Amino acid sequence: MPINVLMPALSPTMEKGNLAKWLKKEGDAVKSGDVLAEIETDKATMEVEAIDEGVLAKIVVPEGTADVPVNDLIAVIAAEGEDPSSVQAAGGNGKAALEPKSEPQSAAAPAPADQNTTPGGGHMSYERVNEAPEGAQPGGSPQPQGAGGRVFASPLARRIAKQEGVDLAAVEGSGPHGRIIARDVQAAKASGGTKAPAPQAAAEAPKAAAPAPKAAPAGGAPAGLTVDQVRGFYAKGSYEEVPLDGMRKTIAKRLTEAMQVAPHFYLTVDCELDALMKLRETLNGSAGKDKDGKPAFKLSVNDFVIKAMGLALTRVPAANAVWAEDRVLRFKQAEVGVAVAIDGGLFTPVIRRAEEKTLSTISNEMKDFAARARAKKLKPEEYQGGVTSVSNLGMFGIKHFTAVINPPQSSILAVGAGEKRVVVKDGAPAVVQVMTATLSCDHRVLDGALGAELIAAFKGLIENPMGMLV
Repeated sequence: MPINVLMPALSPTMEKGNLAKWLKKEGDAVKSGDVLAEIETDKATMEVEAIDEGVLAKIVVPEGTADVPVNDLIAVIAAEGEDPSSVQAAGGNGKAALEPKSEPQSAAAPAPADQNTTPGGGHMSYERVNEAPEGAQPGGSPQPQGAGGRVFASPLARRIAKQEGVDLAAVEGSGPHGRIIARDVQAAKASGGTKAPAPQAAAEAPKAAAPAPKAAPAGGAPAGLTVDQVRGFYAKGSYEEVPLDGMRKTIAKRLTEAMQVAPHFYLTVDCELDALMKLRETLNGSAGKDKDGKPAFKLSVNDFVIKAMGLALTRVPAANAVWAEDRVLRFKQAEVGVAVAIDGGLFTPVIRRAEEKTLSTISNEMKDFAARARAKKLKPEEYQGGVTSVSNLGMFGIKHFTAVINPPQSSILAVGAGEKRVVVKDGAPAVVQVMTATLSCDHRVLDGALGAELIAAFKGLIENPMGMLV
C-alpha cells in the first residue's frame, strides 16, 4: 500500500507552510529517521524526518512552493515490495490519494488528513491508503461491506466508535468511496440513531453574504477594508506594496486577537539600578576564561530582568498562571519569554525554570537563542508556552512603553532605558540611575492588586539584586 506524505503541522498555530527544499528525490530509498524535506513555517525552517520505510515514488509539491495548507498531500512513498513506477497521483488538486497504475479501482482515497493524522514535532504526517472492497462506488456513495462483513473506516473513526459504543456496521460513511470517517461516527452518536446525517449537506448550503465594510470616517480608514479600498486613500505611485510573509501574518493575527480578547491593564514602576550595576560589574569582572581566552559569560541588565521576573512569579504564585477559558492553569516553575527582534518580526524564546537558573546560565542561553532566532533555527518547543515575557527597548533609548500580551501568556513586562535622574533621598536631592518598567496584565487572570504585588516583587529584586544570588 502506498504511503501518503502530508504537509505536517509543526506548531499549534501553523496553518500553512512553505516547502523550501526536498532533500530526497524521486526514486531514493527512504528509511525511518531520514530527513525528507525542509519546511518553512511562520517562525522557522525545520527539517522533517521520515517515519516509514520505502521508496520516494512521487513528489507532488515541488520545492519552493509557498503557502501549502497543513495536511495537503505533498509526496507519496512506495511501501516495501511495491513498484515505485506504478504509483501516480490521482487527478484533482493534489489532495487526492495516490493509486497504483495497474489497479486504478483497487485503492480508495484516504479520509481527510485531519481525521486520521496527528501532527508530530518535527515528523511528517502520513496516512496509509486502505484497499477498497469490490464494487466500491466512486464519488463518495455508500460502500457495501467487504467479504466477511468488513467495514472500511479510518483508524480515528474506529477508535471513536469503540469509545462511544457505536456500531460501525450501521454507520453510513461520507468519506471517499463511502469510507467511514470520524465525523460520521460523531454525527451518528449525536443523532441518537445508527445512520449519520450526510455532512456534505451543510457544506452545500449557500454561504451568507459577507457584510459590507463600514463606511470610512472622516480623516481615516476603518478596520476591515479591502486592499483596493485602502489603496483608495493614497495617491497612486506614492507607496510600494510589500507582500506579507508568514511571520508578519501570524504576528498581526495573534496580537490583534490578544488586544480584542485579553482585557489589558498596565502598572508602571521606576526601579533604581545603582546596586544592580555595581553587582553586574563585579560579576563580569570575576568571570573565568574559556579555552580561547574569552570570558565564560558577560551579564547584561536584561539577564537580571529575566531572573527577577522568574523569581517574582514564584514569590507571587497566583500570578504564575494563564487563562484557559473555563479555568486558570497555575504553574509550579517560572517560564519567562524574551522578545528577540529579527528582520521582519520577532521571536519570543522561553527561558524554562528561570527562577532556578544562575545569571550566567540565563545569559549564555539567551545568547544562543538570539543567534538561532535571527537565523530562524529555533525549534517550536523553544518559543511556545511561557507565562510572561520581557520586552526590552532600552537599547533604543526608549524611556517608557506598553507591550501587547503574547497569547496564551497572562502578562508582559516592557522595560525602558536606564538613565540618570534626580530623586529625593533622606530629604535631599540625589542622582541615581533609574529604569522604568511597565507590566501589561490580563485582567482575567490578574486583578489589579495581584498585578501590583507581582511588579512590586520584581522591583524589590532589581533594587536588591543580591537576592538573586541566593
